[in-house]
Amino acid sequence: MIKHVVMWKLKDVADGNTKLKNIDLVKDKLLKLKTVIHAIDSLEVGKNFSDSESSYDLVLISTHHDKDALSEYINHPAHKDAASFIGRVVAERKAVDFEF
Repeated sequence: MIKHVVMWKLKDVADGNTKLKNIDLVKDKLLKLKTVIHAIDSLEVGKNFSDSESSYDLVLISTHHDKDALSEYINHPAHKDAASFIGRVVAERKAVDFEF
């Protein structure tokens, strides 16, 4: 099994929206991926509530059967569409993929 973890810090204003609006938009776009990409075994998206300076705004945690399934997820047109929007509104991104 593969776990895919991504964290984002969003820009204060981007794509005509506030950070809070874009956090909600990103979360919605990511959650919808579960319904269209069968290579996702599980998917969680969480909004940060901590005020810590080191905190990120949003996290995605997904699981995939194997590396091929992760690749299928990453290369799926629905994921690429979500990633395109996310790329416009994100200031920083960190990611980890690991087997468990």
